[in-house]
Amino acid sequence: MAHRPILAASILGLLSTFARAADPSLKCLALKNTLQLENTTILDAAYIAAPANVSTAGSCQSVALVSAAPLCRVYLVINTTATSAVHAEAWLPDTWYGRFMGLGNGGLGGCINYPDLDYATSLHFAAIGSDNGHDGQTGLPFLDHPEVINDFTFRAIHVEAVIGKQLVQAYYGTPPAKSYFSGCSSGGRQGTQAALRYPEDFDGIIAGAPATDVNRYLGWVGLLGHYIGATSPDTAADAITSPKFIPPTLWSAISAEILRQCDGLDGVYDGIITEPDDCVFNVDALRCGAGQANETETCLTPVQVEALRNIYTPLRSASGELLYPRYTPGAEADPFGGVIFGGAFVILAADWERYTVLNITEHDFSNFSLHDIALFDAVNPGGGATWDGDLSAFRARGGKFLSYHGRRDPLIPSTNSKRMYDLVSSTLGFPPSALDDFYRLFLVPGLGHCFGGLGATLIGQGQIPGTNFVNDSVHNVVLALVDWVEGGIAPDTIVGSDGQGAERVHCRYPMRSVWDEKAWVCEDDEGRYSL
Repeated sequence: MAHRPILAASILGLLSTFARAADPSLKCLALKNTLQLENTTILDAAYIAAPANVSTAGSCQSVALVSAAPLCRVYLVINTTATSAVHAEAWLPDTWYGRFMGLGNGGLGGCINYPDLDYATSLHFAAIGSDNGHDGQTGLPFLDHPEVINDFTFRAIHVEAVIGKQLVQAYYGTPPAKSYFSGCSSGGRQGTQAALRYPEDFDGIIAGAPATDVNRYLGWVGLLGHYIGATSPDTAADAITSPKFIPPTLWSAISAEILRQCDGLDGVYDGIITEPDDCVFNVDALRCGAGQANETETCLTPVQVEALRNIYTPLRSASGELLYPRYTPGAEADPFGGVIFGGAFVILAADWERYTVLNITEHDFSNFSLHDIALFDAVNPGGGATWDGDLSAFRARGGKFLSYHGRRDPLIPSTNSKRMYDLVSSTLGFPPSALDDFYRLFLVPGLGHCFGGLGATLIGQGQIPGTNFVNDSVHNVVLALVDWVEGGIAPDTIVGSDGQGAERVHCRYPMRSVWDEKAWVCEDDEGRYSL
């Protein structure tokens, strides 16, 4: 049965209080000249009376959709130190349910998350997103600016929460009843970092495809490019001429072979590998045999086979320690796979090494190796690794942590979210079942990086319009988190939609998604089903 979002009597009281307040457009415009918040300047305030496309702040976007109008749009800057500042934008809807939501970012970038501002306010949250302490998608602003790195790694989301809640109280005349965070990729890491460092900031956190263990992740991404000959973030020319390079036509053959070997492991041939960790991919099946030397679009040379073997093998140190999971079999077919395997050295790894670890502008990536990853770990810029399982303080104050990860994610392997879950379990000394009271991880077969992919991948995750296909807490991770935080109704499963009528039940880890000849169900280690 679908749960309705909790709307407590106290929140209804807030709504009626705000309905009796002064003209919201006048209140909104007055904020610029009347509101005083610590280390904060209101740069602009505008009342949006009807749905519209509006111009956006910063260099990342040019227009944003405001579908949830009427609302008050506030642009502000928070000075975090003498040499750093966070620009943020808050959207304060007229129809407000007493809830606050902070929003995360992506990549190394400083882009205010306008699609999720619109999404959150459409669900009647007061929401705020920031530029994470710098403007633009590159890591160049980190160069010689350690405080800007600190904003990126941990501080921006904290001040976003503190100032955002103060702004909500000033505007509505009452503090938010509950506070939430939602982010994916870097945003998922930010949510995890918030739970670790500032457990009082949010009552509920959604961490999608979290880029935790970020130093090793970025090192691993760099090595993936290195395996196929990538040497420069500025050009793919060197890689394309390398004997190690695997061109797009060959990736099509590789994906087809992976599906041939592993698609049927779950009992259904649908192009979706439900449990890619069970896929033992035999790369030698693609090796060119006698008489195939010229069939470069259907088979691999010995050098290419070795590159492929490295890509689909977990990354280990010289002593055998697991550093990072392997690339996910099947994920290479996602269009975003070209970000890693297009021939250029992945810009995320390049910027991290140049501008944060080494603090230089020029660097030769042709010999990128395990040594670089060890250096990333040792320097750990801004303390941003986010590889700590001690969520005890967040749990003790009643926080709820809901994570999801696509099993076809081409940028961050979903196996890493299993690692994070298991790290929390071992750190707290709890068996996995004991984490259910505050931490639930949902692995979503077919889902790409945060959105997109194959099958029933719409789970209300935001990020782009349309991912909130069904607005109830059975189908929507945001509303499921609200029910968990405010009503104590923990989500056992999340039902995904494909937007065209098909659905699939997605399971919380460590349960497994199993086809029982009629439908997808969730099975535990003892073979028991949860529908």
